[in-house]
Amino acid sequence: MHDLNLIMTVTGGFVAALCFGYLAHRIGLSSIVGFLLAGIAVGPYTPGFVADRHMAEQFAEIGVILLMFGVGLQFHFKELLEVKRAAVPGALGQSVVATLLSAAVAVGLGWSWPAGIIFGLAVSVASTVVLLRVLVDNNELHTPAGHIAVGWLVVEDLLTVFLLVILPVLFGPQATDGGSIPAAVGLALLKISLLIVVTFWGGGKVIPRILEHVAETHSRELFTLTVLVLALGIAVASAKFFGVSMALGAFLAGMVVKQSDFSFRAATEALPMRDAFAVLFFVSVGMLFDPAHLMQQPGLVLTVLAIIIIGKPLAAVAIMFALGYAPRVALSVAFALAQIGEFSFILASVGRDLGVLEESGANTLVAAAIISISLNPLLYRTIPWLERQAKGTRLWQWLERRSRPDYAGERVDGTISWSSDRAIVVGYGPTGKTLASLLSENGIEPFIVEMNLHTVRQLQQEGVGALYGDATLRETLDAAGLGQSVALVLTSAGMRGEEEVIRLARQLNPQLRILARTNYLRDMPTLYRAGANAVFSGEGEIALNMTEHMLRGLGATDEQIDRQRDRVRAELASVGN
Repeated sequence: MHDLNLIMTVTGGFVAALCFGYLAHRIGLSSIVGFLLAGIAVGPYTPGFVADRHMAEQFAEIGVILLMFGVGLQFHFKELLEVKRAAVPGALGQSVVATLLSAAVAVGLGWSWPAGIIFGLAVSVASTVVLLRVLVDNNELHTPAGHIAVGWLVVEDLLTVFLLVILPVLFGPQATDGGSIPAAVGLALLKISLLIVVTFWGGGKVIPRILEHVAETHSRELFTLTVLVLALGIAVASAKFFGVSMALGAFLAGMVVKQSDFSFRAATEALPMRDAFAVLFFVSVGMLFDPAHLMQQPGLVLTVLAIIIIGKPLAAVAIMFALGYAPRVALSVAFALAQIGEFSFILASVGRDLGVLEESGANTLVAAAIISISLNPLLYRTIPWLERQAKGTRLWQWLERRSRPDYAGERVDGTISWSSDRAIVVGYGPTGKTLASLLSENGIEPFIVEMNLHTVRQLQQEGVGALYGDATLRETLDAAGLGQSVALVLTSAGMRGEEEVIRLARQLNPQLRILARTNYLRDMPTLYRAGANAVFSGEGEIALNMTEHMLRGLGATDEQIDRQRDRVRAELASVGN
């Protein structure tokens, strides 16, 4: 019976998440909204199927660990340093404002100060998933505003990681004696420091070696399993031996893997599991929500929502203006951050586990998250209209005059500059190597995607663009610059998932010229139907070369040979039609 409850909970949660997530996506909302609604649908406060909340929360714990591991994998100190002038004071200042406003509201309703502070911290943290989607959808990711917003969230993520460690010290059972708090905080910081040293010094030497040995097996399953074992193992060891949160251990594990040559492959190939468990995390959060709370305390929900979509943006705008940024940049950053999401729920769950935050606070956060995530893309699209309305005013003109020229908000290029004539070459065997050399000699920049780590390292040392990753994954093609390339060449015959690569590449770049290689003539029609412009068969090319050699031996002229070659190639091409 216990096993049946487990299967029913997981299956019911995924089915509901799929249905509601799809509907949310179809109407232009974040899929997170759909996952939260799915949790409400299978929760105890709505009719119909009711999932086991305890089991869902256990799966959600794994989701939190893998989410934090993913944050560590995507953490970029360089990005933070580039925008530290705005991101650090902005994130800290806005967090303080949102926390104090929310805590004041909570205390005014009779909550305790610890509950108000944790509630306020949860309100202050924006969702990385939602922010990145809004920036990408509006082509703002590679702008000053986009870079600042991402850096801003990096600071918020770091702050959240610190809070996950320090909140139990401040509000847990050991905080009952006020005099022991400084000692407890000092001990916690000592444990964190020791964990960081052990993870980066020891793990920095051991983890890359483990990943390299596993990668040499060329087993995708083993590599995925290794990454999951590292994430979960370090997270559990952090809690067991250092007494800190598993989330911090997972975050540090992600940062260690990030420093290795396997970071991109780990992020793209091994973390679909993270997405699956993250879905269950959001579903479990939705299960906590009682829809009747909206009727019981509508004023609290509306007040918190006002803090999120008015108070937080105003604080961000004020900070950006004070730092000398142009109005357009300030508005973009402020509106992108006007929502809450995954880290808000993680902080709220910590508050519940400590016995500080009551169900009313969790219900309010879920309701505010659903509404703010739904409204955020719509609010962001009002920026051009606001700019047109305010552009002629004296205030706007004064703010533009006093902004620094380099903070005016012009679009900038991404971190990688692409050649206008650029071809992605998948595979660097004899064929790929010869092709890349010929492309370079004819003014076309080759970019190599290869699963042999040694080859990638050697190419990078030689100054050739190369990426260690699986071309069957969309993230790999995006990172290789498929959208800015003129051609994609698949040089490996019998490549696993070749048809799917062609179909995906055609979807991402309809103008792309795609050349593929296959061993057998019978496979050519399938690759043509998938979207290839030209397919070269080993059987056909060998027959062609043997015929040409024989004709030359018989004294045929170059014109005769060319005519026969063209005829054979036309016949081979017709196979795909």
